[in-house]
Amino acid sequence: MAESPPETEPGAPESGAPAPAVARPGHGRRAAGLLIVLAALALVAVASIAVGAKAMPLADVWHGLFHYSGTTNDVVVRDLRVPRTVLGVMVGLGLGLSGAVMQALTRNPLAEPGILGVNAGAAAAVVSAISFLGASTLTEFVWWAFLGAAVVSAAVYVLGGSRSATPVRLALAGTAASAALVGYINAVQLMDSKALDKLRFWTVGSLASATMDTVRQVAPFLLAGALLALVLGRPLNAMAMGDDTARALGAHLTRTRITAMAAITLLCGAATAACGPIVFVGLMIPHLARLVTGPDMRWVLAYSAVLSPVLLLGADVIGRVVTRPAELQVGIVTALIGGPVFIYLVRRKRMAQL
Repeated sequence: MAESPPETEPGAPESGAPAPAVARPGHGRRAAGLLIVLAALALVAVASIAVGAKAMPLADVWHGLFHYSGTTNDVVVRDLRVPRTVLGVMVGLGLGLSGAVMQALTRNPLAEPGILGVNAGAAAAVVSAISFLGASTLTEFVWWAFLGAAVVSAAVYVLGGSRSATPVRLALAGTAASAALVGYINAVQLMDSKALDKLRFWTVGSLASATMDTVRQVAPFLLAGALLALVLGRPLNAMAMGDDTARALGAHLTRTRITAMAAITLLCGAATAACGPIVFVGLMIPHLARLVTGPDMRWVLAYSAVLSPVLLLGADVIGRVVTRPAELQVGIVTALIGGPVFIYLVRRKRMAQL
């Protein structure tokens, strides 16, 4: 009786055939790259504190940080630039992680906070609070924006089918919710010019109004969302191969989707509440991360969490310098930078597919 050939794993090369080369960066290279990006973040954070619309000697910056005495320059450094930099790091982290999770969850390479209605929910809540409840301070805007983002995210998940939610259903439900809410926002603004004036600056996206109170308010939500996002690396890797394969690998799809929606809500809601809707960061950064790391979501999430603050703080510094003594809001700068860069990424034939 003839011997049967030895069994091989699916996809393994035949005996004696050379193994195909896989052009993926190794763990050492990705870890080294992450350290380089962390160093870049540290440099941009220093630039954010040292450079601003008001030109200031480095000695005065140092004095404001470590020998505070209440002078005008000390106040600018300690009370304005430091909170702005801290908030920029936190918001950048939130936008980057939420964009990466959103693209993996919906399997849509164009997914960003607007596709699940988060931005529209936050803006609708803020404009309602201004017009009907008399809200007028950034502190009030933060809580109303976060509430609106959370409510709309939950509604989108229910409309998307809840336990039977699929990437396509979630994207369609989010797009429909966004369209309806944008119509509502425009109607309220047309009827109430006061709401239009107060909302106009917030909707551009800016770090200029950052305070340590704002940082303390949004920090718990961003920290909780970041922790949830970072534990989703393995389940999202499994889901990328399809629902059936993910189940075979032991992934719990419903739990993963609920956790992902909770992370997106916390991260996007808090970031949007603090600074307004800032475009292109959550859309572009995950693609840049995948170009460096490959499709492994554990590395994509780690790189997105660091690259996004680099982009956001860098854009904020540029906005403070190019129009001195005035400032260009960071949301405008990220749009100006992000548009051409994203077009370049889209046109690349090797652009990472989800």
